[in-house]
Amino acid sequence: MGKLKSFLGGLGLLLVVVLGIAAWLALPWQALLAVAVAFALWMALTRRGRQAGSVTQVGVSTIRQRLGASSVIVIGIAGVVAVLVALLAMAEGYRETLRKSGSEDTAIVLRGASAAEVMSTLARDSVIVVEQAPGVARDADGRPIASAELVVAANLPIKDGAPDEDGSVQLRGVGERAWDVRPNLEIVEGRRFEPGKREIVAGLGARRQFADLDVGKQIRLGSDLWTVAGIFRSGDAMESELWADAEIVAATYRRGSSRTSVTVRLDGRDAFEPFKAALAADPRVDVDASTTLEYFSKQSEQMTTIIRIIGIVVGSIMAIGAVFGALNTMFATVATRAREIATLRAIGFRGAPVVVAVMLETMLLALLGGLLGGLLAWLVFNGYTASTIAGGVGQLTFQFDVSPAVLWTGLKWALAIGFVGGLFPALRAARLPVTTALRAA
Repeated sequence: MGKLKSFLGGLGLLLVVVLGIAAWLALPWQALLAVAVAFALWMALTRRGRQAGSVTQVGVSTIRQRLGASSVIVIGIAGVVAVLVALLAMAEGYRETLRKSGSEDTAIVLRGASAAEVMSTLARDSVIVVEQAPGVARDADGRPIASAELVVAANLPIKDGAPDEDGSVQLRGVGERAWDVRPNLEIVEGRRFEPGKREIVAGLGARRQFADLDVGKQIRLGSDLWTVAGIFRSGDAMESELWADAEIVAATYRRGSSRTSVTVRLDGRDAFEPFKAALAADPRVDVDASTTLEYFSKQSEQMTTIIRIIGIVVGSIMAIGAVFGALNTMFATVATRAREIATLRAIGFRGAPVVVAVMLETMLLALLGGLLGGLLAWLVFNGYTASTIAGGVGQLTFQFDVSPAVLWTGLKWALAIGFVGGLFPALRAARLPVTTALRAA
């Protein structure tokens, strides 16, 4: 009966710990700040809190004598945080690159039920209907600011890769209005392509990824040679693409007069709903309209979720190892300080201050490990350029973004590991009979 009661008690404690950690990782920083303030007030204003502070000071002052063992906790947790932050920074950078590609004052129109541009086909008649829909902004001459575009997948040799190693790049056929729809796009080398010629302009991200994308060089797209006329910068997903004249792209890839999408500049943010409603009510077309911000955000969801899940799984596996390292170190620490802890309890210190003191010592080491791991991830990965397949075709070049939110997540994981690693040694220290501890010491 006693063993069953002990087992159920341990199981209940484990459940409480798991739920507590889940709540800790999910709470916003404001709530966690409130918890920290309440805990600080408890330590400053209550007798047991002041006792916990005194015991903590004693334990922290002896860390230098246990530097090797304490380093196990710090380094182990730093490794967990560095890996976790790196993977979350990858997801954040991917999401941010796609998010910056859209806005609420532009809209993109695809064929109905199409998940991405490359899966959409719009006939010329549908393109005209979209361009003339209410809500589309017009220039000084009264022409709609709308860009009918054709997106296809092309293969190019990978830079610094094997001679026969090709990668997929997104080739976007555009007209003159594409530059008006996306005013953030800037030619940084060379010039724009000339309509009617087999010329392209390449994004900076595409040039970093693929060979021979320098001004004046020729590349093979389809069965034809194309000349690189210029290099552009946009600061978003477009930077991973090649742009060329839509008519020439359509002829090369045998797409006729069809297009994959129409991107329009809206006559203000409030114009989107009337624009969408007008297209939905028009029997001549079967299309889906969304703001470009909404479209590109959806494009990033799946990959971002996958990367985050990988980060959490890998981080969790490493965290288990770090927890065992912390448990081993803190159990050894409690054993070496058994006489000291027993003496404190004999002169009136209750069990709670002892538990809090051991926990605080472990979490302090965890905090140092979290800060070290976050700093390491920031130094190595912040701004690091990577690429992956986006939207089913084409490699998207993006930069890791070690944002404050990502660093904060890593720090919360570090403290959670420290909490678990210190809890059970702390409970053992508080429950150890005073006489037994004094005899063992």
